[in-house]
Amino acid sequence: MSMKKSKRTYRFILLIVFALVNALMLFGIGQIFSYFNTGADRSSILHTNLPDAKVYLPKVTWEDTINPGRPIEKTTLARITSHYLQSWYVKQVAYATNDPFGIEDFYTKSARVNLINHIEEQQQKNIRVASTSLQHNLSLDFYSLDGQMAVISDRNASQYQQIYKEDTLLFETKINPSYKAVLLLEDGFWKIRHLVKEVPQELATQDKLKESGFAEVKGQQLLVDNTPFIMRGINYYPQETPWDMFGDHFDLNVIEKDFKIIKNKGLNTIRIFVGYEDFGKAEVDPRKLKKLKEVLDQAELMHLKVIVTLFDFYGNYEVLDWTLTHRHSEQIITSFKSHPAILAWDIKNEPNLDFKSRGKTNVMAWLKEMILQVKKYDPNHLVTIGWSTIESATLLSSEVDLVSFHYYEDLAFFEEKYVKLKSEIDKPIVLQEFGISSNKGIWNPFAPSEATQARYHSSFSKMINTHEIHSMPWTLYDFTQVPSEVVGSLPWRKQKQKHFGFIDKKGNPKKAFTFLGL
Repeated sequence: MSMKKSKRTYRFILLIVFALVNALMLFGIGQIFSYFNTGADRSSILHTNLPDAKVYLPKVTWEDTINPGRPIEKTTLARITSHYLQSWYVKQVAYATNDPFGIEDFYTKSARVNLINHIEEQQQKNIRVASTSLQHNLSLDFYSLDGQMAVISDRNASQYQQIYKEDTLLFETKINPSYKAVLLLEDGFWKIRHLVKEVPQELATQDKLKESGFAEVKGQQLLVDNTPFIMRGINYYPQETPWDMFGDHFDLNVIEKDFKIIKNKGLNTIRIFVGYEDFGKAEVDPRKLKKLKEVLDQAELMHLKVIVTLFDFYGNYEVLDWTLTHRHSEQIITSFKSHPAILAWDIKNEPNLDFKSRGKTNVMAWLKEMILQVKKYDPNHLVTIGWSTIESATLLSSEVDLVSFHYYEDLAFFEEKYVKLKSEIDKPIVLQEFGISSNKGIWNPFAPSEATQARYHSSFSKMINTHEIHSMPWTLYDFTQVPSEVVGSLPWRKQKQKHFGFIDKKGNPKKAFTFLGL
C-alpha cells in the first residue's frame, strides 16, 4: 500500500516539474520573439534615448543661418541643432563615467578615435571630468548642395568643468572657447566629423543697466527708494495650503486677507517660496507664473516687499543637471525682472543642509553659477541665499547682496554670534528665519507652551530693535497639515512644525502675536 502511495507521489512530482519546465520554455520563447519584434527599434539600437531634451537644455542662439549656396530647411536646421547638442551631452556623460556608451551615435568612426583614447587615458590616471556646456552661439558656415554635410561655428561656448582624481576635486573652471564643427549626415543622424577648438575670440559683453526705483545696498545699509529700509517681515504660506501656495487651491482672496493682517501689524516684507518641481522644472508652467504675478501684484498694492525663494525642494546640483535649472530660472527671472514688489531673489533655502548628501563642492559650485545666472537676467533686484545657520552665513558672502541666515538655536547665544558676524560682513544681514514651536500637549508635555513662545519673541524683539536687525520670523500661521517632504514622516516632527505660527489653527491670535512687528 505504501509503495503505491509513493509511486503516485512520485508521478505527481514529475507532472509538476514537467509543467514548470514547459512554462519556462514557453516564457523564454516569448521573450525571444519579443526581443526580435522590438529589436528593429532604432532608438534602442543607437542609444538615442540617452540624450533626452529634458535632461540637457543649454541655451542656443543661432546668430547666422544664411548659406551662400543651398538654403537650409528649418527642419534640417532643427535636427542639426538637436544632434549637435546631443553630441555634447554624450561626450560629457562619457568623460564623467569613463564609458564611451552612446558616442558612436553622434560621432563618425574617425572622430571617435580621439574620444576613446581620451577616455582610456582618464581611466589609467583615475581621472574623471564632470562638465556641461551652458550656452552655444551658433552660425552656419556651409551646407552642401547634396544636403549631406554642414559646417557650423560655435562662438564663445560657455562651459563649466570639474576635474576629479578618484573622488578628490583637483580644480574647477569656467571657460568660453570657440569651435568649428563639421557634421556629416549618416544613417539619419548628423554626426560630428571634426570638432576643432579655434583661437579664443574677444567675448563681447553688454552690461545690463539697473533700472531706477529698486532696492540698493550701500555697505551695511539697505535702501528702498533711496531711503534706509529696515526689513520687518514674515515667512508666509496661506494656512490651508502650506508648501503648496500655487497649487490647485490657490485663492487670491485668502492671500489678500492675509496681506492685510501682515500690513496691519506694521510689517513691510514677506518671504514666499517657489518649488522647482511644482513650477515645472525646466519647462515652467505659465499658470504658475500667472499665480505668482497675482501674488506680487497684491503685495505691491499693499506696499509689501517680497523675497522670492527659488528652487524649493531642489536637490540635485550635479553639473549635468545645470542646464535644466538655468532654463527654470531664466523663465521665472525674466518674467519678473522689473516687478516693483520684489526686494530680492533668494537662490535656495538652506542649501548647506545638502552638503553631506550631495557634496559641498557640487552645492557651492551650483550656487555660484545660479547667482551669476540670476544677475545676468535681472540686474534690478538683490540676491541672497538663506543659510540654515549663522555659522554658514559667511559662505559666498562676496557674491550676494544680502547675507541671510536662520536661527533656531539657544536664544542666549544669539546676540554674541550676531555681533561677531556683523563685524566680519560689510553688507546688510538678514535674520531670515527664527521662531519656536508652541507644541506642548498630551503627546509632548515638556515642549514649549504658547506662553513660552510669547516670551521667546518678546526677548528676540528687544535684541532685533537694539541692533536694528532685518528680521522675518517663521511663520504667520499654525498649520493643520505638514507634508512629509518638509520634515519627514515621523509624527512628532510634523507636530512640532505645525505650531510655529502667530495665529492658531482656528484663526485666533496666539500670545506671541503681540510681539509680531514690534
